[in-house]
Amino acid sequence: MSMAAQIIAEARQWIGTPYRHQASCRGVGADCLGLVRGVYQAIYATPSETPPAYAPYARAQDGEILWAAAARHLQPASLPPQPGQVVVFRLRRHLPARHLAIMSFEQKIIHALSGAHVCEVPFTRWWQRHAVACFAFPETPIT
Repeated sequence: MSMAAQIIAEARQWIGTPYRHQASCRGVGADCLGLVRGVYQAIYATPSETPPAYAPYARAQDGEILWAAAARHLQPASLPPQPGQVVVFRLRRHLPARHLAIMSFEQKIIHALSGAHVCEVPFTRWWQRHAVACFAFPETPIT
């Protein structure tokens, strides 16, 4: 099984997990970062970086902390995203990027969104317009 197929298969195991800010526990609770952290941990069988406390919404004073964390553990890739890659979104033009999703097959993304649960949805034009960066899981974890 390819790396992309493994990542997507693991992310799909999280579908239905309730949204819980700062959580990363399949079936119990996760936010968008928690989903990516959980998939990372499952793929590499090693814990991901434990993030510091963060607000559930973008704040200008926080800077690009989500983007920087992705760059520490994943490999930069070019947009448009390919299956198995992590997409970083800026939901407000004037604020830092504050959302992540995993690109699946058939032009869909898997993500956790406040007020919902982990789900797989179409990568619509709205999401495409808000995508600002893309990262690939490396063959081995970046330490």
